[in-house]
Amino acid sequence: MNNSLTALHRTTLVQPRAVKDAANTSASHRLPSHFALKQQLPVPDHLAAQVHSHRQAIRAILEGRDPRLLVVVGPCSLHDPKSALEYARNLSQLAQELEGEMLLVMRAYVEKPRTTVGWKGLAYDPYLDGTDDMAGGLTLCRDLMREMLSLGLPLASEVLQPMASGYFDDLLSWVAIGARTTESQIHRELASGLGIPVGFKNGTDGGVGVACDAMRSAAHAHRHFGVDPQGHPAMIDTTGNPDTHLVLRGGHRGPNYDRQSVAQVHHDLAKAGVKARIMVDCSHANSGKDPLRQPAVFDDVLQQRLDGDRSLVAVMLESHLQEGSQPISGHMRYGVSVTDGCLGWAATEQLLRQGAGRLRGAAEV
Repeated sequence: MNNSLTALHRTTLVQPRAVKDAANTSASHRLPSHFALKQQLPVPDHLAAQVHSHRQAIRAILEGRDPRLLVVVGPCSLHDPKSALEYARNLSQLAQELEGEMLLVMRAYVEKPRTTVGWKGLAYDPYLDGTDDMAGGLTLCRDLMREMLSLGLPLASEVLQPMASGYFDDLLSWVAIGARTTESQIHRELASGLGIPVGFKNGTDGGVGVACDAMRSAAHAHRHFGVDPQGHPAMIDTTGNPDTHLVLRGGHRGPNYDRQSVAQVHHDLAKAGVKARIMVDCSHANSGKDPLRQPAVFDDVLQQRLDGDRSLVAVMLESHLQEGSQPISGHMRYGVSVTDGCLGWAATEQLLRQGAGRLRGAAEV
């Protein structure tokens, strides 16, 4: 692992200054602005050009101009820079091997949604010990993503906290809006101003109505409250994002990737006037939260695509070096997720190679 990245795991850009409010109910700790962190950890011109090229490639897949399958794959969340970089190196090699059939994009998720409480991700608590050094977390995450970019990989992440997005938006080629935030006006406004393809997940009930509304909203221009790169409150003026699409992740009623469910989704999208370009999340409710069932979901979706459903343009897999998950503790296993359970690397590599072979064979017929 890069020595500078190791050092960053215990340093911060600025010393946070705590200020309590008049009622003593909370305290604020000043963080670096987006501009300041980007100045400290800039993106070299050749990597900026790489990010632009990857965004264009994803747009081409979404629009049907590129016949490859988009595959967003990687750890449920990044928690250990060493294992994350090892995974990225593995994926980079596989991406080159399969580039004729698939565009592999690495999950670089540094924020995690929580229904109640729990570890919120590497950007929030980089040492996994409850100290919540967010300044250090932002610095670590940005440098880690730069290291991944240097391997030639496109990166994907979920935008959870809108104020955090500006720290990483120049590094990402694809962004997700989660099931619990797809309905949020704030996230729709944010997506409308991102120059990045955005996938909106269906609601937790499994229906796609909320996601349809989100895509239509994000496609329009907005003026909304926000923060400028220097950290000042600002009115943000967006132009609208034409590069949004639906992510099917199942819901409380079960999976929604099967042929019957996808046919209903086509009907719902057409009724809403939204173009059918669909990613299937092979995890979450679609796999019954069993990571080892992801290959079955992947194979089913791939077969639907091979049978002629070209709206199925992408899939997502949660995968790490080792399968399963583990709680955060003082004795954690290397390369095992600390959030959702993941497919192991060996099984992931086999699945993607086999999938690419099926796509290649169909193209040759």
